[in-house]
Amino acid sequence: MKAEVFNIQKFSLQDGPGIRTSVFFSRCNLNCAWCANPECHQQAGNLVETSEYELQELLQEVQKDKAFYDRSGGGVTLTGGEIFMQEEFVGDFCLLLKETGIHVVLETAGAVENERFARLAGLADFVYIDCKHYEDEKHRKGTGVSNREILDNIAWLVQSSIPYCVRIPIIPGYNDSAQDAENFGKLLCRLGAEQVELLPFHQFGEGKYQKYGMSYAFAGVKPLHREELQAYAQQLKSDGIHVLLK
Repeated sequence: MKAEVFNIQKFSLQDGPGIRTSVFFSRCNLNCAWCANPECHQQAGNLVETSEYELQELLQEVQKDKAFYDRSGGGVTLTGGEIFMQEEFVGDFCLLLKETGIHVVLETAGAVENERFARLAGLADFVYIDCKHYEDEKHRKGTGVSNREILDNIAWLVQSSIPYCVRIPIIPGYNDSAQDAENFGKLLCRLGAEQVELLPFHQFGEGKYQKYGMSYAFAGVKPLHREELQAYAQQLKSDGIHVLLK
């Protein structure tokens, strides 16, 4: 069994505790208009170079930094793209990492059936799940998929014993208003989600669209900074939600 990987980022400090290695799996079942990794989109086709790894090959690669994981309380984060596009490999890889004593974080948009989500999430030490919009129609408009499975999976996580965090990418003109913050608060309270991380819109991926000759709906849009999200965060906090800001 092999997996397609488009990046392995070492010494990451953003996506889980401690020093981590983030493995970016190719392909995605969403098509977010603001995506920072457009190389995962179908329209990128064969323009993007990916690397193929056998399970043991990838394990050997991430184990090179195990001493750093152990000293810092870190580990490996499996992200994408979307990990559920290669879920059999990801599941087997999680088991190998756990056998080796490596802390496992999963990052996902969660737009899959709950049975599949629960099986893979149950192999992780921590799960990040995105919630890009509280309204189904607007979620479809921005990402190409419904948010119904995502909300079901967040509700399942809340009831499970798996540590988790809901992530909301704050996108100008899409979900960044005071009304959006209020509605997200209502949704998260209904789901019972107690921890959320706000991700300010950035332009780290803009150059990739140019490189691959892809159209980009957010070309030239000003990035957001954490200071600009203080009021948004305060609204969620007023609903009793613990808020992290990138």
